[in-house]
Amino acid sequence: MTDSALDLGEPQQPQKADAYQVLARKYRPKTFSQLIGQDAMVTTLANAIRRDRLAHAFLLTGVRGVGKTSTARLIAKALNCVGPDGEGGPTIDPCGVCEPCRAISEGRHIDVIEMDAASHTGIDDVREIIEGSRYAAVSARYKIYIIDEVHMLSKQAFNGLLKTLEEPPAHVKFLFATTEVNKVPVTVLSRCQRFDLRRIPADRLTEHFAHVAQSEGVEAEPEALALVARAAEGSARDGLSILDQAIAHAGMEGGGVRADAVRQMLGLSDRGAIRDLFGLLLAGDAPAVLDALRRQYEYGVDPQAVLKTLLETVHGATLAKVGSRPDPALSGEEREALAHWGTRLSYPMLHRLWQLLLKGHEEVSSAALPIEACEMALLRIVHAATLPDPGELARKLADGSGQTAAPAAPAVAPAGAPAGASAASAAPRGDMAASPAPALGLEPVALPSDPDALWALLGEHGRHEMQAQVRNHLRPIRFAPPELEISAARPLPADFARDLANELRQITGTSWKIATANAPGGATLREREQQDEEDFRAQVRADPVVAAALEAFPDARIDWDKTKRSA
Repeated sequence: MTDSALDLGEPQQPQKADAYQVLARKYRPKTFSQLIGQDAMVTTLANAIRRDRLAHAFLLTGVRGVGKTSTARLIAKALNCVGPDGEGGPTIDPCGVCEPCRAISEGRHIDVIEMDAASHTGIDDVREIIEGSRYAAVSARYKIYIIDEVHMLSKQAFNGLLKTLEEPPAHVKFLFATTEVNKVPVTVLSRCQRFDLRRIPADRLTEHFAHVAQSEGVEAEPEALALVARAAEGSARDGLSILDQAIAHAGMEGGGVRADAVRQMLGLSDRGAIRDLFGLLLAGDAPAVLDALRRQYEYGVDPQAVLKTLLETVHGATLAKVGSRPDPALSGEEREALAHWGTRLSYPMLHRLWQLLLKGHEEVSSAALPIEACEMALLRIVHAATLPDPGELARKLADGSGQTAAPAAPAVAPAGAPAGASAASAAPRGDMAASPAPALGLEPVALPSDPDALWALLGEHGRHEMQAQVRNHLRPIRFAPPELEISAARPLPADFARDLANELRQITGTSWKIATANAPGGATLREREQQDEEDFRAQVRADPVVAAALEAFPDARIDWDKTKRSA
């Protein structure tokens, strides 16, 4: 038997498995069109490249995960791209197929040097940059230095870089990225073109995560993606990391990415349960409040997270009250509930709730017994619900009605709340019937039937400045409370319509919509008073007795004040 007969060849090697690439790296933007939420910066860079007005140093700042380093690499590709035919110049749309583009994307281009300032903080590291910047680029159009977390450089390193940074060679560009721009010396800031990368809005993140989930072949509930976007706090990288975890969690549980699974994974409280808890707080139902809190605690929700979500609820209701655009990441049910509370709660009550919850959040964060501290904080809010509003109390003391019993205020419950929560919010308990009513709602006030009644209503509630403006400027086109259309054909005071709507909403507890139109409208109260005065005088002069007296005594004058009193 020969040696060749025994040769079995090279043993078969096991195939090397491809390493999994996390979503935050897999979906890192490769073109400026894929960079979400930074349209202003992209437009500025596109115009600078098109007009050949490129700065020699760029400073990119923003919170973590908004794309600072990715943007720096995109700028490097945009400046060094030569196009598929090798004849192109700088462009805001790098081709991604030429050798410079591919080398920069893979991090192996010899003329694009990336340095982490957190691990290269000294003057010696900067000396290497200064020495290297003297030599022309080997194969690229520009030699580019990308320094991440540049604020970590030492004072000596910054000082050593100043001269080169101010007057670099024509072939060198510096790209700095930092999350703490306040730590960068002013002398460096003044030598750079600064771009502040914004937090990515939650609705844009939700759309992006939906695209990623679809590309990965994973089904995801819209509410689940909205929860991930809200938890990301404007950071695409953080959101993709959370989504990666949620997909892995869904693989273990079976099915797609569900909202309840994401909520449990993140330790978030159920926002529906928090809305119920908020309604119970407004109703002053202490036992029900404690039961609802304990249920959340048993589900594994951190007491501090409960207070944080309650703070978000108060903030959302306040924004709804001032007429701010609702957060598109919120569900329709939540937007409806916030609008309801914003209509029914006064500004003093919302500010009081905010301060009480904020104080409770601080106490729970440092408490030895967090759940007990959270219970005490919520009971303090329940107790505050029975206290009269300070502003209303001051007005009652001023007009001498402070001894009268406070009228029962309507309970405030979220729109679409469960039947149990509605009953707890709408009907007072028997043992609370004799106690003062919570000063959380607004006493119902009849809507004015005409401009005269509106003017009188403002005066009754002490809004004398607005009352004067209504008298002088309100020209009604359509009067159908709580909707008004008024004339803007003549100049109006600044923010007249908005301020009037806010005053009437505080007085009546109803949200008013006041629109302006460039039409004549009716006469103002002042103009009507002047017209009535002229008509009265004409009527007096037309009286035969008065006319005869004035004819007999040409120098006589009419005492109009006495004439009015005797009329």
